[in-house]
Amino acid sequence: MVKEVGRKVIATNRKARHDYSVLDTYEAGIVLTGTEVKSLREGKASLVDAFAMVDDGEVWLHNVHIQEYNMGTWTNHMPRRKRKLLLHKKEILKLIGKTKEGGLSLIPLQMYFKDGKAKIELALASGKKTWDKRQDLAKRDAERDMQKAIGRYAKGRR
Repeated sequence: MVKEVGRKVIATNRKARHDYSVLDTYEAGIVLTGTEVKSLREGKASLVDAFAMVDDGEVWLHNVHIQEYNMGTWTNHMPRRKRKLLLHKKEILKLIGKTKEGGLSLIPLQMYFKDGKAKIELALASGKKTWDKRQDLAKRDAERDMQKAIGRYAKGRR
């Protein structure tokens, strides 16, 4: 069997960067069953409404939907079960302090295979207010307009 090399993205949480301001990111492994891995290899996962929590010194991932494997039998997994994340002890202790003191959240940004192993990118994030979201949209629109103007100027069409 050929060993996988590189990074293959399974699912991304596109609304996370819109709803939260990301302060720090972590890469964590995920404890999965066999049918979950097979379903992920088919790309059948969703990170919508997903979050992570620290509980008794362990980090758990909640509300990630991994569709049941088509060829699975009675050993198939539950689609929305909570899954344990694998992080170093120092990282877990840091996350405990940050989430308790500052009211920050752990949000999954991306799920992917890295060298054949399922990983998840967690973000330590704070929620944005609605005016922050509008300000970000306005800034993005202004950047786009500036790039269009620069492109027109470079082509000689003022």
